Amino acid sequence: MKTTFKVSYYLRSNYENKEGKSPVMLRIYLGGEMANLGSTKIFVDKSKWSNKTSRMIGRTADALSVNASIDAMTTTLMQIYRKYETSESLSLDLIRSVFLGTDKEFTTFLPIFDKYIDAITQQVGKTLTKGTFYKYKVVRQNFQSFLQAKYHRKDIGLTELTSAVVQDFELYLTSVVGGVHNTTTKKLRNLKTVVNYARNRGLIMHDPFANHKLRYELVDRGYLTEEEVLRIMKKHFDIERLELVKNIFIFSCFTGLAYIDVYNLTYDKIVTVEDRQWLITKRYKTSVDENVMLLDIPLAIIRKYYDINRKGGKVFRKHPILAAFV
Repeated sequence: MKTTFKVSYYLRSNYENKEGKSPVMLRIYLGGEMANLGSTKIFVDKSKWSNKTSRMIGRTADALSVNASIDAMTTTLMQIYRKYETSESLSLDLIRSVFLGTDKEFTTFLPIFDKYIDAITQQVGKTLTKGTFYKYKVVRQNFQSFLQAKYHRKDIGLTELTSAVVQDFELYLTSVVGGVHNTTTKKLRNLKTVVNYARNRGLIMHDPFANHKLRYELVDRGYLTEEEVLRIMKKHFDIERLELVKNIFIFSCFTGLAYIDVYNLTYDKIVTVEDRQWLITKRYKTSVDENVMLLDIPLAIIRKYYDINRKGGKVFRKHPILAAFV
């Protein structure tokens, strides 16, 4: 006998949080039975909620985000129902346990984030840079701090990770952490990678980023004039560390090498071709060949540090301030 399944949302209007918003509650029906699944962790203004449609009213960004989150939860619940529709084990308890994640190894998000970080550890130095690996750890810290600040919680359930949560996290990154648009976008993309990691393993059945566009903005990076470069070259720093940083910057200006390529540069990459010194190397991030003829100024900088560094192999000796950004 075919059973009917229904998902329903209603507003707990007798309760308001500090922002004056009420929680959206969730209940499900199977045949003639009903089960309350509690709060969806979505809060809305009572005046903007429609009891008839069980959705927010209007086309504002907040309304679209909340309604998308509700639709995503409904889709997830319907997928669970259809999966077990013909099974003798089909029940409200089964649907609830699968939806809430109580039948899985992971029921909350941060342990999955930790598992992903552990999984990519072995890729560091191979297909993943230390810098990229470190960025995932930073995003993990940011997200945990966000959960504590916004929801006063140490973690969040997998079904609770909705589009509204992503939107709140984006606002947190820009307003509290203080990141510019592109930095915030990079962090959200890191978070999306972890979410996709969980989705590909069947741990999350919905997509919190489905209605979230992650686009970078064009940035005018500016440039230094020849006069400004000369002024930097002529400036002498009594602090050895600052003098080294200045010389590495000038070296990059005259070779076009990225910071990571300068950091990794070794003497065996310097070769003589027709009485001229050349750098024969590969770009660290792209593995593209890079052949640069050394002019007098970068050659002078190399010679300046030669006696100090030649035993170690690196053109510029390792210094804590240099290693911190790799």
